[in-house]
Amino acid sequence: MGEAKRRKETGAPPPRKQRDRKPLYAGIGVIVLVFVAVGVFFLTASPDPSSDELPVAAANADPFPAQLDRFGVSVGSDDAPVVVREFADYQCPACARFSDASQQLKQEYVESGKVRFVYFDLPLQQHDNAVPAAQAARCAGDQGAYWEMHDQLFDMQTEWSGSGSPVDTFSRYANDLGLEERRFRRCMTTDLHVEDIEQSRRVAMQLRVTSTPTVLVDNIRLTRPGWGQLSAVVERELSD
Repeated sequence: MGEAKRRKETGAPPPRKQRDRKPLYAGIGVIVLVFVAVGVFFLTASPDPSSDELPVAAANADPFPAQLDRFGVSVGSDDAPVVVREFADYQCPACARFSDASQQLKQEYVESGKVRFVYFDLPLQQHDNAVPAAQAARCAGDQGAYWEMHDQLFDMQTEWSGSGSPVDTFSRYANDLGLEERRFRRCMTTDLHVEDIEQSRRVAMQLRVTSTPTVLVDNIRLTRPGWGQLSAVVERELSD
């Protein structure tokens, strides 16, 4: 019996057609993406340098003791009007996220002579490969590639953070950077820079810095380390 004849004889209504819900789902997906994009924008956008929400130096705070900078590794002009200092651990995930901001800082402010950047090693006890990573950066520095290795370590953190033989991994990075691998390995296996790293850690303890990353613009500690707040505070300090 045909469908039309069946309906005529039984009085049954025609079956409802299923609605195509694909456009609805697509519309919801677009709305979600818009909200995500707006959220990311507000989280990463730089505040106005004159904003009252930006951190300021503590009341009666002393200037940062610049003589301690020799225990870190610095880049930029000694005469730069603003100094940014970071205390970090190469195995710290939050430090790896901040490394994008520090790279941008070097490109936009350090290279132009406006900012000097100082990196202090603060390897945390719970990170087994933090000290070897700090050694790798300093051993690469002996061959003029400290910052290249510094950036590589953060970029590739997930590859080596759980490694049982980090020296092999770091030696591969050194080779990729065009360094003399035998010299690099000798530097690593003889712990040539362990005392330098320990001195850097002592600076952090002296200043009561215990978490990573801790970022200071002159003597102002950032409350939300990232490019937005970092660049805004730098701009404010440059304008003062």
